[in-house]
Order: sequence, then structure tokens, then C-alpha cells
Amino acid sequence: MMRLIGYVGARDLSVITEEDIRCLDVINIAFGQVRDACMVWDGQACRPALERIRKIKPGIKILLSAGGWGADGFSQAALTAQGRESMAASAAALVTEYGLDGIDIDWEYPGMALSGIGSHVKDKENFTLLLQAVREGLDAVGGGYMLTTAAGGDSYFTRQTNMKEAAVFLDYVQLMTYDLQGGFQKVTGHHAALRPGNCSLFDACVDKAVKAFLAAGVPAEKLVVGVPFYSRKWEGVKGGGPGLGQEAETVGGYGPDYGSLTADYINKNGFIRYWDEEASSPYLFDGSTFISYEDEESMALKVRYAEENGLGGIMYWEYRCDGTGTLTGFLRRELDRGLCPGGKQEPGRGPCPGVEQEPGRRPCPGVAQEPGWGLCPGVVQEPEVNRGGEAAHESD
Repeated sequence: MMRLIGYVGARDLSVITEEDIRCLDVINIAFGQVRDACMVWDGQACRPALERIRKIKPGIKILLSAGGWGADGFSQAALTAQGRESMAASAAALVTEYGLDGIDIDWEYPGMALSGIGSHVKDKENFTLLLQAVREGLDAVGGGYMLTTAAGGDSYFTRQTNMKEAAVFLDYVQLMTYDLQGGFQKVTGHHAALRPGNCSLFDACVDKAVKAFLAAGVPAEKLVVGVPFYSRKWEGVKGGGPGLGQEAETVGGYGPDYGSLTADYINKNGFIRYWDEEASSPYLFDGSTFISYEDEESMALKVRYAEENGLGGIMYWEYRCDGTGTLTGFLRRELDRGLCPGGKQEPGRGPCPGVEQEPGRRPCPGVAQEPGWGLCPGVVQEPEVNRGGEAAHESD
């Protein structure tokens, strides 16, 4: 079953819309932390929001994600059996205290200290041992709790871990297939390309990441493709043309989120939208500033890719970045398209209750309606496709 998983900051749990709650299968709360070999999260203020979400969609899964970029403590906790047992016990205590459905481990990254976190030569084996301990700790308190991990979206992560062994203890491996170019490079490119293009450094892309994790022994149905709701931006781009693959004065730092992009950048204020056919990615350029981002066109292609390769679904980072309030619903609709005529039907999948049916979006005949599944209100139709690097201009 293809799932839609969204990272939602704890402060945003109270503002996530009813429509988006119905569209999501899993919410990963960002973030809990690791302190002194214990997983910690003060979720008291979130209790009313969690109750509201459960009331709207009783079947939704809510996980606490521990870690994130720059979050220390994993390597130290995983180093000893005592530390791993402490992590497992604290994880089990959190899910029972707050009525959660599981834990998401976001260790960025085992065996690497890029963000200044602690690391150890035994991180590779200890990563698996930590997951095993947490899995056993969750199983000990019953309830069928989930355990997932967020994994770096390239082969460096599979080299630093034993993913075949680790996957045994995981429900999903969520690939962070974004930030693939930009953070350390002064050459413009796509930070979340589906496929390698002529200007992709190291051919970093979704397809390469998926193949690396499959080769490492992770079952396809456990792999989830990540999509970003934010951009990366290079300034002082040299060389002219549409700006792709050009040297810049800056690295590709974090750029505008999707809400800001639609309001102020996409075919506005001198920025022109281009489409890279080879990479299946859009980008913006105004003659000096280059922005790599994702939109409905590229996200729809990622959904199709996940379906064609039997993957577990789509994950996004993160809810707050979509000021338009449309992308969660759009992804839900794209995931459900494959369930209708011409695709494989799953029981219980239909449009959201009370939603006027769009032409050509008919639910499969004889499908029993399950509240909260399917097409959602307020979904924007797919954009017109602009190919071959041609700019997409607004109509007057």
C-alpha cells in the first residue's frame, strides 16, 4: 500500500487542516531529541491537537520523529548495550504516554560528523543494534507500534550502514531525496531531481538513491521517496543562459518555501520557470539568482515512479513550507490515481466524503468508502507541461 507521510512540526499540529489530515496516512512529529541516551519530548502542549487529529481521522498513524539535522546523541547512545536499552525504554514510554503509533529515527548521519554531531567507527553496526533495541522495546509494550527511519538520499548512507540487516526492524525507510546538490557546491543544479541530468553532480537523484538502497537489500515496499516543499538558491550565477550547471558566487543555501515561491517567484519579479526534461525537475532563474525547487509536475512524476517500482509511498518535508495549502491534497490525489481504472485497486479506497468529483477522476466501481481516504478538497489541477527547457510564462 502506497502511503503519504508528512513531517509536521509540533507547533503546527494545531493548525493542520481537516482536509490535509484526511489526506495523510502518517504524520511524523518533528522533533524529539536524544539526551543522555534517552529519547525525550515534551508533548503536553500537543495533547489537544493530537486528540483533534484522532477525532478527524481515527485510522491515521502519528509517530514521533527523534533527531534531525544537527541533533546529537545517537552515536553515544548506540555505542553500548546499556545506552541502546535506555533508548528503547524511553521510546516505549513516549508512545504509551502520548498515545502515539510509533517512532521515527532521524539520525543524520551514522558514521558522519558533518553537522558537528558525535560519531564513532562502530556507528555502522551500532545503527542496526539501536534499531533492533527500539523495535524490541516497542514490541514489548504491544500495540503493533511502527518504527521507521529517515535516511540520506544517496549511496553514502548505504555505505555507512548495514541496511539489509537494519530493514528487518523497520516498517519504512524514508529517503531524504532532497538537498542532493547545493549545500556544499557553488555550481547550480537540482536538489531533488528524479533522474540524473547533464548538470547533476555525482548523478545524485531519486532513481540513484532508490537503486542504491535496493542493492543494499532494502525491500522495495519499504522504501519511501521524499519530496521537499522548499527550495535551494544560488546567487551571483555566471555564464548566462537559463543558469543551470553554472558557477555561482554562493553555495545553494536554503531558498524560499513553496508558499513564497508561488506568491513571489514562479514567473514573477523577473524569475522564469524552466523545465529540465532529463532530470524531470523545474527551476527558476532571473539572470543572477538560480532556484531549484519541486512543484506539482515534478511531484506527480515521483509518485508515478514510486508506483512503477513498487515502493512504499511518498514522504514530504515539511508541512509548514506549503503556504498554499495545496500540496498535501495534490499528492493524495496523485497516489489515488493509480487505484482507479487502469491501476491496481485496494479495498476501501475512494474519494474523500463530500468532495465533488472531477471529470475523469471516478473512483473504481464497487469500492467501499473509508472516511479520510482518497481525493481531497481544494486540490489544484496539474499544471500545463513545459518541456525542453522552455520557460513557462504567466498569461496576462
